[in-house]
Amino acid sequence: MDSVHVARTEDFIKTPIYSPPEAAKGAKRILVKPNLGYPVGPPVTVSIAVLGKVIEGLRAVSPNAEILVVEGVCSKVSLADIAEKNGLTVLLTEGVRLLNADELDCIEYPNLSPAPVRFKTMMAPKLLQEVDCRISVSAFKKTHLKGKPLISASLKNLYGLFPRAKYKARSPNSRGQLHRPSVPLVLQDVYFTIGHLFDGGVVDATNKFVSADWKPDKGESVEVGQVIWGENLLEVDKKACEVGREAEADYLLPIEGLCDRLSNS
Repeated sequence: MDSVHVARTEDFIKTPIYSPPEAAKGAKRILVKPNLGYPVGPPVTVSIAVLGKVIEGLRAVSPNAEILVVEGVCSKVSLADIAEKNGLTVLLTEGVRLLNADELDCIEYPNLSPAPVRFKTMMAPKLLQEVDCRISVSAFKKTHLKGKPLISASLKNLYGLFPRAKYKARSPNSRGQLHRPSVPLVLQDVYFTIGHLFDGGVVDATNKFVSADWKPDKGESVEVGQVIWGENLLEVDKKACEVGREAEADYLLPIEGLCDRLSNS
């Protein structure tokens, strides 16, 4: 099992405790994918304090790296307006740039799963291949879809990288195609197309967002007071569920089983 770290949020923010993945050390270009798709603050989105400490930690191990903060919104509100409203602009110092995922050149990524669910390939930014390190920095959320709980953490956070023009359904503001036949099933395709490329994940579980329905921006906040991070998105999400006092996300075991099939083939 890959090492996963847990710290109280106050310690994470006050001390240089965040340990970036090995791929970040000496990197020239680093992609950071934060959960900032809505014009709403934490816990709907990641806190700027936690995101700031991640960027600070990356800068400590790669002083000259170009840090690219990449997000694709799930709202009628523009990314620039969300960034300003949520306070992201204070982090956009020299060498740190904000990029809209929906405006980036995309290529097809092959699905390496031995049993693809729906997509044999998926379109995502070419930039993922042009950086030395990729990190997902997410909020920790539980919504409900068709009567079943859905955990959103470092893997689900990657939905924002897929172009809405390609994956929209009824609403042009979301990626409805990625909800069919279900999010847990499509997350298998997400992991084996781009998720496996990520070198680290951070889950801001300072407060857990809980919604009684599918709406990922309207619900209640439950204090947890922890930040979880590591180099394996699956292990990070598993630990986040444990720390956040939730049952293990139902996408984790199937993906781990497929990983075992790949490694034994």
